[in-house]
Amino acid sequence: MLRLVPQEDFPGIPLGDPAAAPAALADRFAATRRFTERLAAPLTEADQCVQSMPDASPTKWHRAHTSWFFEQFLLRPHLPGYEPFDPLFAYLFNSYYEQAGPRHARVHRGLLTRPSAAEVGGYRAHVDAGMARLLAGDLAPAAAELVELGLQHEQQHQELLVTDLLHAFSFHPMKPALAPDWQEPPALGGRMLKSLEGGITRIGALETGFAFDNERPCHDVLVAPFRIADGLVSNGEWLEFIADGGYRQPLLWMSEGWGVAQAAGWQTPEYWQRDADDAPWQLFTPGGLRPLDPAAPVRHVSWYEADAFARWAGKRLPTEAEWETAARRGQIEDAGRFVWEWTGCAYRPYPGFRTAEGAVGEYNGKFMINTMVLRGGSLATPPGHARLTYRNFFHPDKRWQFTGLRLAAEA
Repeated sequence: MLRLVPQEDFPGIPLGDPAAAPAALADRFAATRRFTERLAAPLTEADQCVQSMPDASPTKWHRAHTSWFFEQFLLRPHLPGYEPFDPLFAYLFNSYYEQAGPRHARVHRGLLTRPSAAEVGGYRAHVDAGMARLLAGDLAPAAAELVELGLQHEQQHQELLVTDLLHAFSFHPMKPALAPDWQEPPALGGRMLKSLEGGITRIGALETGFAFDNERPCHDVLVAPFRIADGLVSNGEWLEFIADGGYRQPLLWMSEGWGVAQAAGWQTPEYWQRDADDAPWQLFTPGGLRPLDPAAPVRHVSWYEADAFARWAGKRLPTEAEWETAARRGQIEDAGRFVWEWTGCAYRPYPGFRTAEGAVGEYNGKFMINTMVLRGGSLATPPGHARLTYRNFFHPDKRWQFTGLRLAAEA
């Protein structure tokens, strides 16, 4: 959904299609890499180096890390004669893969004034040349699966690049726009609870086509009859929550969430601001400050806030199974268009989940603790990346992503 690069820049090839020809995979590789560079192209050297909090990473680190992924897992083991661009980069740009070796501390990524953004560009070009040679040959099925994983991984970092830089720019007094031509789709308007029948339903990804390991295995779940909103909670509704003292009523909040909100001084979602108490609200977006649209879905709220709002509204957050069931039945029209949607479910493995062998097995499984699941996709999600089975996850206090909610209730 990201409005920085037109959708037509990407070849019309289904992601994860096991029958895709090597040339198609090479085209998609080039398009995905080009998308990352277009996101970074308008930024200055200083823009690309800033890290505004430990959860975020500098733009040039995202560019380098996604290159490291292809170098580490594909070029080194699968391309005979490949020479790494710089041996030190394996240390600088590993993220959390313990089996791949030591790494530079995440909290200190913003201190990496070197290599420069231009040198990172050279690194990317070096990796791209190696991948072009690899993709031009006969690719073993296991290697092709790693290429697919690498493309999906880079798309995740494309979204993070936008949201991390948005967070950094939000502290700048000039409120710079990282994408001046940023466009948001019109809000659909209206919201009502639809009743859905329960029963045994299947959720999760099938074995064919691409999916992250945490989306599998596909399995049966028993869902009780429920109601779910066909639209997302709006900014206007959130204004009512604020006016009714939603941020001042501890009984609406989980104890830990109340403590976090009080310590951080939360009074509104992230990126809301106004010049005076009687002034209209504005929202900081990738396109800069924009008037807050009451009809648009609220975003940049934590799970704690989403849960408190749902309780204030006399409802609750949907479960993963309810969300996926409703989405498959076409009952939530705006799924994936605006925000990642918090669910009421902790991020835990599906029955029968197995981690992959080797370092790539660290991709998702080891984070299945102390985090909550989000479903859908957002305005910052690259075209073609989201799926109905996609399980995003963040700690319940995080709100720098495009995160919102819809309401649910028992039948």
